[in-house]
Amino acid sequence: MIVVPVKEGENIERALKKFKRKFEKTGTMREIRARQAFVKPSVRRREEIKRAIYIQKLQQDNE
Repeated sequence: MIVVPVKEGENIERALKKFKRKFEKTGTMREIRARQAFVKPSVRRREEIKRAIYIQKLQQDNE
């Protein structure tokens, strides 16, 4: 359960923004979308490797 403490006089929009940020960090929506369809372990591994290669290329370009 996500708890967002709201200070007295704080704008409700700001509290809602904090809630959305915390909810995004938990990864709940990502997990729900991933569970909608089964992905074979071999395909998942292949995607992770592709993502890792992409990130490594980005880091090498920055150096």
